[in-house]
Amino acid sequence: MVRYAHTYGVQVLVTLNTLLHEEEYADAVALAHALYKIGVDALIIQDLHLLDLDLPPIRLHASTQCDNRTPEHVAQLRDLGFKRVVLARELSIDEIRAIHEAVPDIELEAFVHGALCVSYSGRCYISEVLANRSANRGACAQFCRMAYDVLDESMNEVLDDAGQPIHQRYVLSLQDLDRSAYLNELIDAGVTTFKIEGRLKDADYVTNITAYYREKIDALTHSFTHSLIHSFTPDPEKTFHRGATDYFLHGRTRPLANWNTPKSTGEYVGEVLEARGNTLRVRLQEGVVLHNGDGLTIGAEGFSVNGVEGNLIKINKPLTTNPLTANRLFRNLDVEFTKNLHSERRIPVDIVFRETEEGFEVRIGDKQKHFAYAKEPAKNEAKALETIRTQLSKLGDTPYIAREVRVESAPYFIPISILNEWRRNTII
Repeated sequence: MVRYAHTYGVQVLVTLNTLLHEEEYADAVALAHALYKIGVDALIIQDLHLLDLDLPPIRLHASTQCDNRTPEHVAQLRDLGFKRVVLARELSIDEIRAIHEAVPDIELEAFVHGALCVSYSGRCYISEVLANRSANRGACAQFCRMAYDVLDESMNEVLDDAGQPIHQRYVLSLQDLDRSAYLNELIDAGVTTFKIEGRLKDADYVTNITAYYREKIDALTHSFTHSLIHSFTPDPEKTFHRGATDYFLHGRTRPLANWNTPKSTGEYVGEVLEARGNTLRVRLQEGVVLHNGDGLTIGAEGFSVNGVEGNLIKINKPLTTNPLTANRLFRNLDVEFTKNLHSERRIPVDIVFRETEEGFEVRIGDKQKHFAYAKEPAKNEAKALETIRTQLSKLGDTPYIAREVRVESAPYFIPISILNEWRRNTII
């Protein structure tokens, strides 16, 4: 994985960010040395006792589990040797800027997308207290995604804004973070790295969301160091999505939580007007087309599409939800979108073909090889030069794509098979 990533100029950061028991430190240190040996670029850690042990000279990043939310704490981590801190998700833009101004000589990494915890990371103990499962040991039972009754101090029911008792509602289940509209603001505040939460997310999510942010970052920085080709339009609502919030970036903004469901809702597609058995009559949003196999949700209830006839949808089971009280229809699986999720990243390289005293030199990006070969003047000079350019630019399924091909040589006849062999030997 490290070799593959480094080919693309991508760093590999490994999480070792759990609190360790005494008998585990030796294994953790051995693991750190093994990771350093294979070329891992940095470790993300929480347990500061690791700093007292024989770690390799590897770059260290302070996990968000370290509760990094004050200039004083970040300065302490810098003094301990950390090169980057992953900031607490709860910080406002002003708090981030204050940390950067106070500690400008450390990199700041900030979450921009993904699941949120209802408590400060590294400081939530509800799972440990209620289930003996420590979130700081990677075993959170996710009590914040469960349903609750809300009672006042006299054990009376609390009513919501509509006057209904808050009974078995997901009052602690936060919506997902989405700060894609504020990337430039975060950069100006001193953030050097954007972090996408991806724990337990599938390949579809990774493909879609990283492409979405890659496009936005490139548009902001005008820095195109790669060629990203994808067969879809990135859309964060098309993969795991609980609704969106920028959280506390600009103060407390409501709604923070989705009281109806802790699951992926996906995109809003319309309203249910009537439900009869396995048939729904719906009013869809303009431009929405449903397909067999699409996943739909109303509140916490999920079901799938078995057929579509106009505004009538056949579903795989009768609804238990009353559409008169909850009728907002969401799609959390778009099978056509998922079918077309393909992304390919290529590295643009310049190719130079040069004549040498003994034969020829081929340079592809930063790789070059020399080949001894007899020089035979070409009968058709233009065709010979074009053949060299064409064959050397055929980079196929390698990570590279030809940006410019320069031939700095007189036109010689060189068989296509030889040119292909030289290209393959150079690109290895």
